[in-house]
Amino acid sequence: VLTGLVVVALSACGGNTSEPSKEPSPSSSGKAPATAAPAADLACLSTRDRLAQLLMVGVKDADDARALVRDHHVGGIFVGSWTKKEMLTDGSLHDVVTAGPIPAAVSVDEEGGRVSRLKDLIGPSPSARELAATQAPEQVQALSQERGQKMKDLGITIDFAPDADVTDGDPDGAIGDRSYSGDPQKVAEYAEAAVRGYQASGVRAVVKHFPGHGHASGDSHTNGVVTPPLEQLKDNDLVPYRSLVTSGAAVMIGHMQVPGLTGDDPSSLSPAAVELLRKGTGYGAPAYDGVIFTDDLSSMAAITDRFPIEEAVLKSIKAGVDWALSVSTERVGSVLDRLESAYNAGELNGDAINASVRRVLAFKGVAACG
Repeated sequence: VLTGLVVVALSACGGNTSEPSKEPSPSSSGKAPATAAPAADLACLSTRDRLAQLLMVGVKDADDARALVRDHHVGGIFVGSWTKKEMLTDGSLHDVVTAGPIPAAVSVDEEGGRVSRLKDLIGPSPSARELAATQAPEQVQALSQERGQKMKDLGITIDFAPDADVTDGDPDGAIGDRSYSGDPQKVAEYAEAAVRGYQASGVRAVVKHFPGHGHASGDSHTNGVVTPPLEQLKDNDLVPYRSLVTSGAAVMIGHMQVPGLTGDDPSSLSPAAVELLRKGTGYGAPAYDGVIFTDDLSSMAAITDRFPIEEAVLKSIKAGVDWALSVSTERVGSVLDRLESAYNAGELNGDAINASVRRVLAFKGVAACG
């Protein structure tokens, strides 16, 4: 029953809006005047509500989530390790996702292995490394479909999986056994299989962490990290994305600095990293016009040691990211205040914001003004 209610909620605002946007790709260059108006399909949304659709926020429990969606109209909520999971089983999720004018997506970080937020509800799963060593891609696809269906039954609509990083290093490292393999072609094969499985279940997949965390210098949860130069990534860490960008999955950008690409900026805040993903030509991939998420901007030291959350979210959206992820509801209001102020001052490109909102709505399968 809960699944049916969530599906109905996600359809309540209108038809699917998945037609590719004709706006230019997001860019930090070019200012939109404060009076820039959205096209008819977004005309029912205020500037603040359009900006709110670009936020994915972690919640503590059903009450926290309901207030977030009701008061701030965010695009989605994130179920973390700290979230009280009763909200997924006690029937309250329907009221949560429909508390705002547009149904909220419900996301989770459920890779299996050591990154498993729902194992008490849907059971454990082997790590990506173990799966690639013991099962064929077809088996991984079937497992992903089975687990995706269990997530969907709980009301989950987006899973931040699979991990598409390339590494055969320390299995307990920042990525370690979360990676299928040190062979980029094998990573691509298994990640694509997992994406197909999730898609078959009706849960949207998100591959990560572009442009590749597997050979980075450390763990972006605890410090800033640097990858090998871009030219080296092209022959290794970036290889899986040449096929994954056409798989139907969204892409999460990580917080790694990339010599020859991002300068001192983390990739998640870098216009150059977003442009690399969007255009594809810089690493031999097709162009990508799907949803781009950031990794968490509110509790990972690679970001928080340098920027308050308000500035981090603003920088990510200016860089061209579509959906900014944070894991606390405490400063959502101040984040939106900063974004709205920047928009009114012409710091944000109005056409780019509209394009991002359309991508987010299409990924959720809803319309703003149905």
